[in-house]
Amino acid sequence: MVQKKRGNSKLVAEKRYGTTKTAAKPRAKTRKKRAARKPMRGPIGWIITLFRWIVRLIWGFTWRIGFVTAVILGLAVTYFALQLPDANALLDGRARGSVTLLDRTGETFAWRGDQFGGAITTDTASVHLVNAIVATEDKRFYWHLGVSPRGIASAVRINLREGRGPLSGHGGSTITQQTAKLLCLGVPYDSATWESEKEYEADCRRTTMWRKAKEAIFAMAMEAKYSKDDILNIYMNRAFLGAGARGFEAASKRYFGKSGADINAAEAAMLAGLLKAPTRYAPTNNLARSQDRASVIIGLMADQGYLSQKDADIARIAPAQLSEAAEAKAGGYFADWVMDSGPEFFTRDTTEDVIIKTTLDRRLQASAEEAMKYIFENKVRSGSKAQAAIVVMSADGAVRAMVGGRNTKVSGGFNRATQAMRQTGSAFKPFVYATALELGHSPNERIVDEPLTINIPGSGPWTPQNYTKDFKGSVTLTDALKDSLNIPAVKLSELIGRENVRKVASEFGIESDLAAGPALALGASESTLIEMTGAYAGILNGGSSVTPYGLVELSLLGDSEPLMGTGGGIGERVIRYEAAGKLIYMMERVVSQGTGRRAMLTDREAAGKTGTTQAARDAWFIGFTADYVAGVWMGYDDNTPLTGVTGGGLPAEIWNEVMVRVHQGLPARALPMVAPTPIAPQPQQQKRNGDFEPIPADGVADTILQRVLRSLGPSNGPTTPRNERRDSIGDR
Repeated sequence: MVQKKRGNSKLVAEKRYGTTKTAAKPRAKTRKKRAARKPMRGPIGWIITLFRWIVRLIWGFTWRIGFVTAVILGLAVTYFALQLPDANALLDGRARGSVTLLDRTGETFAWRGDQFGGAITTDTASVHLVNAIVATEDKRFYWHLGVSPRGIASAVRINLREGRGPLSGHGGSTITQQTAKLLCLGVPYDSATWESEKEYEADCRRTTMWRKAKEAIFAMAMEAKYSKDDILNIYMNRAFLGAGARGFEAASKRYFGKSGADINAAEAAMLAGLLKAPTRYAPTNNLARSQDRASVIIGLMADQGYLSQKDADIARIAPAQLSEAAEAKAGGYFADWVMDSGPEFFTRDTTEDVIIKTTLDRRLQASAEEAMKYIFENKVRSGSKAQAAIVVMSADGAVRAMVGGRNTKVSGGFNRATQAMRQTGSAFKPFVYATALELGHSPNERIVDEPLTINIPGSGPWTPQNYTKDFKGSVTLTDALKDSLNIPAVKLSELIGRENVRKVASEFGIESDLAAGPALALGASESTLIEMTGAYAGILNGGSSVTPYGLVELSLLGDSEPLMGTGGGIGERVIRYEAAGKLIYMMERVVSQGTGRRAMLTDREAAGKTGTTQAARDAWFIGFTADYVAGVWMGYDDNTPLTGVTGGGLPAEIWNEVMVRVHQGLPARALPMVAPTPIAPQPQQQKRNGDFEPIPADGVADTILQRVLRSLGPSNGPTTPRNERRDSIGDR
């Protein structure tokens, strides 16, 4: 009998372990999941499917692009980081050097060019300065990686709200980004590429989307290469802070006269406030506005915990004040003149740090400025646009003070003392008399002041007149100069020869084009105030020419030996010492008895000459004591005639105010006058019209006088033609 085989029966798990009710549940869940994965039928199902597909597509595209972008960004950051030099090599990034100007005592009074002042770091700077910079520019500086998305988004939102483009106005840049911009993203200045440093910097500051992207990459590279302190050090040393100051050390010395290591909270806040707009908030431009800006910075420092409320209140109560040198507005007109007159490669375009010692006397400079202010506040009608200029110098041409206009606290402005070419009027007459004295004429020689007409070839008759429209008759040369008579000056000039007068004036330093006609004697030519004042200095020093100068010594910073010395001073002799002494005697009478009486000083002798041009467009007074020469010009920039002003009026009063202040504390010294030898009276002889009275002129024969004057023709002959010209350039 055959038996069934049981060993081959299939093993069933349920039979081994027993059947339970819970065993069916997993199967039910699986069926539900499978059912859920089945596509939903109908329009909704198709939409959901399409949406899921798009999301998967975008995600796949995005993470791949993001990955590639991250790789490229990382490579770019790495590339820039590898190109960056050591941080210390980036502290001084100036494309040009600086010029420091010292007064005659060796004290700094002005700066020009890009002043660096030396490196300053977070270790050496005042803690208030570091805190003020961070609080003002980037309060999250120590936490971000070079770029602040939150700051950029906030800046874009503000710009759009204010109606500007997203990148116009507020930038949202971190300190690191600003440093990247200061470094011009690693592109150095090249004079072959940019016409000027200004154009280079403008290009570095351009804001475009592409440039902002490069800036962000460069900033992150800096964060990878440098420490936070390194970045802040570069920023502190390269930032432009107004008035030519590059870096906070230079700015601290420029505005406060001390190192950035020694400034207090109020001073640090003022410096940090310059970062927003260096020119607008520069304390030398508007101290009150700069102090208001500093008050805002102090508030930020207090809000961020850098200052206690008590310290913040103290800083506001006692705001930062300018140093004396900064108050002097960077040397004003005098510093501008020295910079313009020095060698260009060591002044205006220097790539070195240069030290220039000058002739400036700051006490005298203050005296000139105070005198100008006093006269315009008390003697000039309100609203007048009239201008004035002052030059004070020593007899060797060393300029001690200079004011180039009514606004004495300016730099880079039009300098009326050195740049304005104006008619000199009767201020030119001393050179006519200097020529006559050099040729042997005497101050006591007499000349006839009477009507005179000269026929000028090609122009016709010319009839000069005196300022008073009357005639004095027979007068000495001294009286003719004292009363600034025109006709005697013209007669004398024609007698001794215009070319001789031109030669003497030119050798005294009047280099401008001198008139060729007889009006030369009346100051029809143009000159500058400094040129005329220098010529008068030649009279004071005994008859030798001078070249006005302000530069005494030029050297490079750190060098003990100067590269160059004085570029001016006393030159060749023009007239004899005796002739100069006699001319000083005559010019002293101008001040003590003549048209310049308002310039007279009560405690010492003074000599000088007034000058008023045709229609009173220019008014001059130039004169000297035994110690100083000073020149004053007054007029309108547009040549509008002055109203009621002559050289013997307001210019003489300004001169007096200047010299009273200049000589305070100085002992009175006599002028080097040479009194003329008295001429014995001689019998009067009948004279021809236009002649000198026949009194010998220190060795010059009467026949010479007669011959020259006869060539001029009679002065009271036929009626003057209608087209004759009358010139009354002289003055009282």
